[in-house]
Amino acid sequence: MDSRVSPLAALCFLWLAWVASWMAAAFWSDRTVKRAPPTRELPYSMMALIGAVLLLGSYHHSMVLWRIGRGGAWCMVVLATIGLMFSWWARIHLGRMWSRWIVRKADHHIVQTGPYALVRHPIYTGIILATLATAPMIGTVFAYFGAVLMILSWYIKARLEERFLREELGAGDYDTYVRRVPMLVPFLRI
Repeated sequence: MDSRVSPLAALCFLWLAWVASWMAAAFWSDRTVKRAPPTRELPYSMMALIGAVLLLGSYHHSMVLWRIGRGGAWCMVVLATIGLMFSWWARIHLGRMWSRWIVRKADHHIVQTGPYALVRHPIYTGIILATLATAPMIGTVFAYFGAVLMILSWYIKARLEERFLREELGAGDYDTYVRRVPMLVPFLRI
């Protein structure tokens, strides 16, 4: 019997630890002044949830496209770790202005330092990187479809958030930030 930790077990632990810590930190947030209509948030929220279930669900033996080797799997664990750590760096840097929803907080302003100097939505960037690392490790059709849904949901949320922040914080300052900093991929206009 092999007593080594499997890359898949490490990846599952990583995602569970991230979700648990993220939920615990949700209480560390300022008062919301204004929220985008919940009807705008439902489509991307449902896509993200369905995508996560497909990506991380117990479908690991159904419709496997291919399996990467143990070394490749550990590389994916490292990439997922980097992605989730990047999202945490952004979450900590954003501080009490963070919200799960698209909102304006009291004393809300455009954060342009730390990870927000690299991309406008570093939390989503980190989650997308972790998702892109997880899909090939699982290797199923369900995992890839789930990854596509999750990535699309974060892109949609980012676009809605930008529209909301432009309206709430002023187009001039926000548009200057948009021209200077890429949306999701550092050094690329994506």
